This record gives sequence, C-alpha cells and structure tokens, in this order.
Amino acid sequence: MDFGAAPEDEVFRTEVRAWLGAHVKSDVDRRSWERTLGAAGWIGIGWAEGGYGNRTATLTQQVAWAEEYARSAAPPRSGHIGENLLAPTLIAHGSSEQKTRFLPAVAAGEELWCQGYSEPGAGSDLAGVRTVAVREADGYRVSGQKIWTSLAHEADWCFVLARTEAGSRRHHGLSFLLVPMDQPGRIEVRPIRQMTGTSDFNEVFFDGAHARAEHVVGGEGNGWRVAMSLLGFERGVSTLAQQIGFAEELGRVVRDAVQSGAVDDPVVRERLVRQWAELRVMRWNSLRTLGNSAVEPGAPSVAKLLWGGWHQRLGELAVLVRGTAASVGPAGWSAAAPYELDAAQHLFLFSRADTIYGGSDQVQRTIIAERVLGLPREPKGVES
Repeated sequence: MDFGAAPEDEVFRTEVRAWLGAHVKSDVDRRSWERTLGAAGWIGIGWAEGGYGNRTATLTQQVAWAEEYARSAAPPRSGHIGENLLAPTLIAHGSSEQKTRFLPAVAAGEELWCQGYSEPGAGSDLAGVRTVAVREADGYRVSGQKIWTSLAHEADWCFVLARTEAGSRRHHGLSFLLVPMDQPGRIEVRPIRQMTGTSDFNEVFFDGAHARAEHVVGGEGNGWRVAMSLLGFERGVSTLAQQIGFAEELGRVVRDAVQSGAVDDPVVRERLVRQWAELRVMRWNSLRTLGNSAVEPGAPSVAKLLWGGWHQRLGELAVLVRGTAASVGPAGWSAAAPYELDAAQHLFLFSRADTIYGGSDQVQRTIIAERVLGLPREPKGVES
C-alpha cells in the first residue's frame, strides 16, 4: 500500500502536532494523561468499529498519530494494553454487551487493563497455563498465578487466560475472562524489581477472584482462539511508533560515539551503520505487512526476532562507545539510596530482556520452523 501523505493527511498531522504541543507536560500523572487523551478523542482511532467515543482515522493517519506521539516525547502510555490489545479483541470476538460495557471506558481513558497470560512454567509456552476458573452460579472463581504482568499495579481490569475445563491439557479447555482487579484478599499484586531498579512487571496471585459469567469473551472453552487472535493485534501502527523511539536511542548512541572518540574505530563505525540499516529494514517490513488484512504465518515472530535482537545489540553498543565511563552512574551510589542509571546504562540493562519477554527467541524460531517452513512439530507431551 502507498503511504505517501495525501493533503488531508498533512492536515491531520498538523492537527496532531498542534494538540500535542499544547498538552504534553513532563510531570503529568499517567492516569490523568489517559483521561486527557480520551477527552480529546485520541484513544482508539484505529478501531474497526466506531460509536464508542473514539474518532476515526485512516491507516495512514493512524501511522501519523503514532509517529508524532513518539516524536513529541509525550508521557508513556498506561492505557495501550486496553486500547491496542483488549479493544480489537472485543471488536472481533466480544458480545455487543461486552463492547458496550468496556470499549467506551477504554476510549475515555477511565479504565486501565493488564494482560494475564504468562505464568511460572508457562511463559513463552502459553498453552501450558495452569490458572483455573471454576464455574459457580453467578460466574467463575479464579485461582492461580500470573507473572511478568505489565502495569498490573495500575490496572483496573485484567484479561486472564484460564483453564475452565477440569483435566484439560494444552490449548484445550481454556477461556478468556475479564477480571476486575479491585478484589482485596482475592487478588495480590507483587512488583518485580528489575536490574534497572524499576518495577515495570508484576506477579499477580488470584485466590478465588471472581469473574462474572457474562465476562467470558468468545464463549467458554474458546480461550485459545481468542488469545491467539489478540497476539496478532500486537503488530500494527504501534510498531512504527516503537521504531521512532529506537531511532532516537540510536541517535544518542551516535552522539556518544562522536563525543568519546569511539567513532574513529572502524569496527564501531561498521556497527553503527549496521544498526541504522537494520532499523530501516524493520520500518519497511512493518509498512509492508501493515496493510495486509490477514496475518502472514510467522510474520509476528519474524518481527519480534528482528526488533528484540536489534534493541539488545543497541544496548550493548551504547555502553561500548562510552568505554569505562559507562560503569559510572550519574549520581553517587550508597546502600541507603537506590542506584541511578543514565540513559545508556538503562538501555543496556533493560534490553537484556528483549529477547525473552513477549515470546523468547527460541520459541519464535520454533513457530517459524513449524508454521512457515513446515518442519516437524516439537514434542510437547500428550494432548487430551
């Protein structure tokens, strides 16, 4: 498809820049920022269905919004899981009652979501989930543990993949449940402290948490189909915005290389050029796949392998060009105060997880081998 900007798209881009310029504040509270976006109609502009409080936009305009948002240094989004994952899933598989109940609240920035997929022992192998949901008179009683749950400490709701058929195995007997997080004594959220000193991920413990019967998306037992559909929505215009952030990080690394003199090393120069070239390849690959109505087999796995490895190598390069200075923090360290990291150090440490979360590189290669190359499937035990 052609992404050359039509005149009306340039008008749209100008509108976006003007609005962001007037509203972006460095010290804004993230939840109030979601409400600000929602009040102006900037949440859900790419949803396939309207009527839920979101403005509509062409695919090219959605790209313009995502890229301008990334360039503006606007606050990190707390509502992207609800907007970009839950909402398209409800539009594709939800009932009219579920859409009416949840989509307007997401579009208004009033309700934040987290994703209850990965578990200890069932992270990249999602079909191994052991969280159970037992049917009761008025809904389900959910028990189990999820891990690496982004923004669970801020979320109002969690979409949970749980086993609703006793004795089922692998992808059979799973359901996709919408669970409210405000259940004291039944849901506990424990932040996971990372190497960076921050806690972006959480453990979530469900101890008899309640989910209403009408909050099962796609029907009981169809959770695997719904969950796989949701994973397909993880690609899209947001990947292009991610690449804008990557380009800014690469620019900082280049400036550090010039300042430290590391750019005079031909090996370093070659690595910098390679990072730039690979980022351009990722952009064109994203544009190539963005307009396709059907997800190409293995396309999400290829994209994950590309950006995960690229970003991790950029983190390594960020500290390499700094030399010994990369081992010194921006402030004094002590046992009494948490350590601080500068941008390069944070990039290096955080990017160590890029080839693990969201599906490890090993799992992505297995998916490509089985679904694209047609190689024999990896044994995963006996399925019921």
